[in-house]
Amino acid sequence: MRSKRAKAPRFSRLELRILEVLWTRGPVAIREVQEAIDGARPTTYTTVQTMVYRLEAKGAVRRVGKIGNAHVFEAVVARQAAHRRLMDEWLAMLGGRTQPVMAHWIETGQLTRQDLEAAEAELRRREEKKP
Repeated sequence: MRSKRAKAPRFSRLELRILEVLWTRGPVAIREVQEAIDGARPTTYTTVQTMVYRLEAKGAVRRVGKIGNAHVFEAVVARQAAHRRLMDEWLAMLGGRTQPVMAHWIETGQLTRQDLEAAEAELRRREEKKP
């Protein structure tokens, strides 16, 4: 019997950008998050602060300390769980069919022969694992 994993909550694009900073850098203050994501599309400190607090309410991040007046946050939800949820939702919008996605990735050069060989190896491993 397969154990049930808790599903990661839904995340907006900005929430995912914030989580990416936390996954990459580890525990950081909101100002550091804001500076890290402020590249292509400037985001105000208060917007980032609001989003971090929303992530905290969703159980995706937690406060782990304080430096002066600044709270330090870390990701609670794993990158893989968040990505899995995002991909499941995305595929659901396509009727669960992966072929159009694979075809698109091949056409745009985003999927290589090495990627396909790795996927085939993973499929073989999973098939061997089945009872």
